[in-house]
Amino acid sequence: MNTTLAPGAIEPFELFAISYARHSQRTNKDNFIGGDFHESSDLAYYVWVARRGDRLFLIDTGFGPDAAAARGRELFQTPAQRLRGFGIDPAQIDDVILTHLHYDHAGTLADFPKATFHVQDSEAAYATGRCMCHGYLRQPFDVEDIVSYVRHLYGGRVAFHDGISQLADGLSLHRIGGHSAGLQVVRVWTRRGWVVIASDASHLYANLNDANPFPVVYDVASMLEGFRTVVRLADSEDHVIPGHDPMVMTLYPPVAADLEGQVFRLDVPPKV
Repeated sequence: MNTTLAPGAIEPFELFAISYARHSQRTNKDNFIGGDFHESSDLAYYVWVARRGDRLFLIDTGFGPDAAAARGRELFQTPAQRLRGFGIDPAQIDDVILTHLHYDHAGTLADFPKATFHVQDSEAAYATGRCMCHGYLRQPFDVEDIVSYVRHLYGGRVAFHDGISQLADGLSLHRIGGHSAGLQVVRVWTRRGWVVIASDASHLYANLNDANPFPVVYDVASMLEGFRTVVRLADSEDHVIPGHDPMVMTLYPPVAADLEGQVFRLDVPPKV
């Protein structure tokens, strides 16, 4: 699926990762099925921005102070605050892609009062259906976030997708499942080719590279197949951006010196 485009055929998107929180003192047991609790393995938390002359897409909305306190995460700033520091007004964003509805990807919806939220049918059904009778499956969700999502739905601000959808020339959604029933990834045309924001289709590079699933999972088989799918969608494994790997901040440059540790360019090759 690595479609080749003629130079200049589609204006490429600028693509950015915005770091806003972290979870330290984790081990491999927390991040890999069968992982070793003796080895440390922390998580970083990101939202992403795809931007070009005619469009801007925010990918995920992260979480806020209440979720950080409840779950023991270190919140640097809310995603909306990080966006303002990057010169983007959250109140003017028209399109927000929610890769899935877990607390760390679909909180703070109220910070984006103009946006339409793009979500997969199967994710919405999962997060509000019979599977939420089970504590294990609902643990990654926050009930207040889901209530907020439903309020935005009733306000006419949710767009549903089923499988593959193209939102703009050079940007498409692809349902993967696995980690959550309707998890979707975002395929983006950039100046270095097709990049895939994998979100939690692969939390860490090692989940993908070792075909070792993250333990919070709805369907292990779909997660394993999803590893193959995201690589097919991207121009190479170096064009896949995992959802929570701190290495992203080492491999990709900050956009400016004053945004060191905050905003990183993904439309350039990773450092060797």
